[in-house]
Amino acid sequence: MSLSNQPQLNPEHQLALSEVIGALSYALDLTEGQPPGHCIRGCWIGFHIGQQIGLSSAELWDLYYTLLMKDAGCSSNAARLCDLYGNDDRATKRDFKTVDTDNIAQMVQFVLTHTGVKGPLAERFKRVLNLARRGEQLATELIQTRCERGAKIAKQLGFSEKVADGIFSLDEHWNGQGKPQGLRGEDIPLFSRIALLSQVIDVFHHVGGPTAALNEIRERRGSWFDPELVDAALALEYDVDFWAALRDDDIGSLVQSIEPEVRALTVDDDLLDNIAEAFSQVVDAKSPFTAGHSERVALYTDVLASKLGIDAARRRWLKRGALLHDLGKLGVSNSILDKEGKLTDEEWREVRLHPVYTEQILSRILPFKEMAIVAGAHHERLDGKGYPKGMVASELTLETRIITICDIFDAITADRPYRGPIPVPEALEIMGRMTGTALDTNCYHVLLECVHEMQLDK
Repeated sequence: MSLSNQPQLNPEHQLALSEVIGALSYALDLTEGQPPGHCIRGCWIGFHIGQQIGLSSAELWDLYYTLLMKDAGCSSNAARLCDLYGNDDRATKRDFKTVDTDNIAQMVQFVLTHTGVKGPLAERFKRVLNLARRGEQLATELIQTRCERGAKIAKQLGFSEKVADGIFSLDEHWNGQGKPQGLRGEDIPLFSRIALLSQVIDVFHHVGGPTAALNEIRERRGSWFDPELVDAALALEYDVDFWAALRDDDIGSLVQSIEPEVRALTVDDDLLDNIAEAFSQVVDAKSPFTAGHSERVALYTDVLASKLGIDAARRRWLKRGALLHDLGKLGVSNSILDKEGKLTDEEWREVRLHPVYTEQILSRILPFKEMAIVAGAHHERLDGKGYPKGMVASELTLETRIITICDIFDAITADRPYRGPIPVPEALEIMGRMTGTALDTNCYHVLLECVHEMQLDK
């Protein structure tokens, strides 16, 4: 359904599009290794720059969602980035945002300090040499992947071509030295120019406050950035309220309040389904071993829920929870997710945080509070030995038990970095031995029935 003709919902059930996208943008911050609220703060910054240059309300609306969704494609290159650098992809992405790629000395320093730092010296040398020889080509490929994916997701959600184009060209520079197309000057979409400028302002503001942020954009005026836009940003230098908002814990509410009313939208069930599906794809794109995982878990969840007598409206709600159950995995490095060997205690602790992140992000959407708890508990066990909270059977709802068993079934039968897929009959035997301790017995028997009916055991 197009965003331009969304039906208005009953006031009791209205949910603003800005609230949903704003909350889920925190998941995009995770995959970029940015402090929570990076996209939100970038939206605040870019929106004010847009106002400074006199954009219309309709243009500001498109800019608003370009800024919130600018990192929608970033998970798609995480595995490749991790493989190339042999380092935590989130740390690599985080630190790269402070580098001026026109400065050769900064680029060399970055490669030397972020490549293969935990590996053997010979392997590190090999990686550095590869980046030195093919760095330009590899960087273009990585950015192209991310840009295409982000633009596709924006279109999938019904945003305009201007929003999609703004996301696609995020890494183009005013001097033509950006990527992936090497666009120059005003050939770069205006929203892309504003989004990149806003991103850099937020990154350097977080490190050193307004002075550091403004000094950095002055340095890159005319190289990375459109001089007119830099001047518009510099005009905000003495706006105390503008800078104070960037340090406000409630900046999410402030950003929601500035959405132009010309097209401020509420979401219906169809759009909520679409949003859940799109963000599940963001999650599954992070690792080649999770491709399609969330979608399959959602399918199995819906089938089991139907068999267990859950009504259609509740099943629809639960399916969204299943699609988003692994949202927090965007906060786990691919060096861990794709590791072939046994995880260290420190790595295991990081993995165990992903359902915490899931619950925290979904809880930002007021009507999703219950869903956040249900989805965030998918690694809990009936015997209290699960994580992250060690919940026991009496605390685990039927909905959580359904998602849990579907998640485990798909994980066991899918390819993993440390093993191949386990055949369905063998997987069901393994899961049978987990009933009563980890898994709900009734859900397990219904799963057996569904697997047979879907002919997954053939």
